[in-house]
Amino acid sequence: MSHTIQRRSFIKGTLAATTAIALPLRAAAQDVLKMGVVLPSPAADVGWSHTLLEGINTVKAAYGDKLEVTVLENIAEGPDADRIANGLVAEGNSVLMLGSFGYQNGGIQIAKRNPDVSVIHASGYLTEPNFAPFTAKYWQGTYLMGMAAASLTKSKKLGCVGAFAIPELITSINAFTLGAQSVDPEIEVNVVWVNSWFDPASEQDAAKALIAQDVDVIFSNAQDTPSVIAVAEEAGVYAFNLNSSMQAYAPTKYLGVVGTDWGPHFKRLVDGHVAGEFPGANYWLGMEDDTVYTADWNADIPADMMAQITARQSDILAGTFTVFKGPLVDQSGTERFADGVAMTDGEMLGMDWHVAGVTTPLPS
Repeated sequence: MSHTIQRRSFIKGTLAATTAIALPLRAAAQDVLKMGVVLPSPAADVGWSHTLLEGINTVKAAYGDKLEVTVLENIAEGPDADRIANGLVAEGNSVLMLGSFGYQNGGIQIAKRNPDVSVIHASGYLTEPNFAPFTAKYWQGTYLMGMAAASLTKSKKLGCVGAFAIPELITSINAFTLGAQSVDPEIEVNVVWVNSWFDPASEQDAAKALIAQDVDVIFSNAQDTPSVIAVAEEAGVYAFNLNSSMQAYAPTKYLGVVGTDWGPHFKRLVDGHVAGEFPGANYWLGMEDDTVYTADWNADIPADMMAQITARQSDILAGTFTVFKGPLVDQSGTERFADGVAMTDGEMLGMDWHVAGVTTPLPS
């Protein structure tokens, strides 16, 4: 059982209820577990929010009528999001899935005030016994996409439309660049930041700006719409994206997808909540966890390159190849990691610099 509510109608019904958030709730003792889901963009047929809901659907399939899910979509980060999440708790939702980095501060306060509420949070870094952030090792897949892009580019100019300059997206761009340079060291990558998770018009303009600079392969990095993919298809430029397949919007020029499957992870966390053993920790999940995968590879990629990509993916999965391993040099030419020195998880999770070959400086 589930239902989706838009932002405005939900706020009206929850403003008065937020004063009740301190009341104790024990989800495991309820006949029906109530779960609230807050999403930063509309739940469409593709993209980040769509992929999160697909993960929630895995939980729903397992629990059936014992789970009631309320989905609130297109919720801007900030005070409204905090109020809405508090309202969900007041209405008896003892599990929250907060689907954006910007929901972190409000979400962790909810967790601290409500020890019987379990919070699953996207892309953050703070933890509590009942607060568990999660993110994906997208860079495992974008490295492979870089290899494919290098085999198809004629201009040696690749591009990226990025949502926000946060480590999760920076590592994806850096890995894309390193993968491409492993095939052709002369390749460069230009980046346009749109500073939004959902802005189709700006995303289209960014893609067109990159194409005007002779970019012939574009990485749609954390866009929740197919805007970049569709513009690339129209211009005859290859493109790929994260999270869910957008191949339907680019039948000839779709390079592929670095997808995510959150279902098994969400189910493990909900199972833990029901058992009274919610595993509050920071989860960084990749191919080895069956969370990150690649699919829909374009038939234009040469067969010998696909063989190399398949072999490299096997090495990444087996842990015998490390993407972020020195020598690693940044945009200024400074060596960040010496030959043979691998970045730690913590260093990757805090990455705030671009590798050499990315021509666009990070925003201040």
